[in-house]
Amino acid sequence: MSDIQETKGMHALTIRLQDEMFALEATHVREILDPVPITRVPNAGDFVGGLINVRGSVVPLADLRVSFGMDRPPPDADTRIVVMEIDLDGEPLVAGILADKVYDVTDITAASIEDAPRVGMRWPAEFVRGIGRRDDDFVIIPDMNRIIRAEGDRSSSLAANERTDR
Repeated sequence: MSDIQETKGMHALTIRLQDEMFALEATHVREILDPVPITRVPNAGDFVGGLINVRGSVVPLADLRVSFGMDRPPPDADTRIVVMEIDLDGEPLVAGILADKVYDVTDITAASIEDAPRVGMRWPAEFVRGIGRRDDDFVIIPDMNRIIRAEGDRSSSLAANERTDR
């Protein structure tokens, strides 16, 4: 049983990535921004390919669609950046998360959250904390810590391989 099932559920900000609804812990959301200029980072991976300025602070901009193997269409009128504070190994990490659309803040009850099935999913199961229900829709609850840790490890490995290839 997942840790979110054992609690009282979750207070969630629901967002859309491609045609799927995702739920982010609302308590970790700092603010929601319209698209802002992105400073591309040379040789950075696709997951965090740029930085944004949030009230004078440099914040990495992550794209969860990369982790979930989704297409990455250009921004449109619904695109938003969700600025979150994520506890990563006891250290706070502020990051922007691209969202194709932001819906609303809602409660997802513990009874409606199930563990992610290990087969039959098109997303990496290790990146999904659970699957919830909101009305008649399924809501994917991503494991932000695992995603960021895995993408960070992948970037470190690629950078180390690049250095040894020279």
